[in-house]
Amino acid sequence: MTTKPRCILFDNDGTLVDTQAIILASFHHALQTVLHKDFPDDVLMRKVGQPLSTQMWDFTQDEDTHDRLLEVYRAHNATILEEGIAPYAGIKEALEELTAAGIPLGVVTSKRHDVCLRGLKVLGLDQFFSLIIGSDDCETHKPDPGPVLMGCEAMGFAPSECWYVGDSPFDIQAGNQAGCATAAVLWGMFPEEVLRAEHPTVVLTHPSELLQLESCPERG
Repeated sequence: MTTKPRCILFDNDGTLVDTQAIILASFHHALQTVLHKDFPDDVLMRKVGQPLSTQMWDFTQDEDTHDRLLEVYRAHNATILEEGIAPYAGIKEALEELTAAGIPLGVVTSKRHDVCLRGLKVLGLDQFFSLIIGSDDCETHKPDPGPVLMGCEAMGFAPSECWYVGDSPFDIQAGNQAGCATAAVLWGMFPEEVLRAEHPTVVLTHPSELLQLESCPERG
């Protein structure tokens, strides 16, 4: 006999929504505009899953330049978000079924709260979530467990009762350290070997498999 999860918390980019193309486009635009140089896609993607402010320090040590990179990136991203964002195939259907099963759902993301909410609203996914924790809602950021712990507390559950679902190694590190069961998803931005190295509780290949998550196992 299986039992359903008490609560599921999700990462956003790479887990619920496909934003890889607009992330890369915004990075290239900002770096070319501010630094007059560019970097390969794999360099730009390696820290996706951490706050954008953290990522930008990889490209400059000057605070003013860092802030200008953020400004240009965010302005460009805002202009292309609605036409560039897309849900992963099967995500909406999985969220509908989880909601119908009475499982509380929330989002814990390194994206700013308002930007995350805007993207979810564009895709009609905001209706499924009773909580969003953004990078501007918590003083600490993934891979620190702080945002996940905040999400568990806000949802009214102990971490041991919650799953955290994400596509980056930073997601799995944060969820594991928080004491949640963790599900690494392979439809996002990071390769399987990188995710398995963080020892997630399960690895999922398709959103439909979210419906097979059971009550959180004891963590050894």
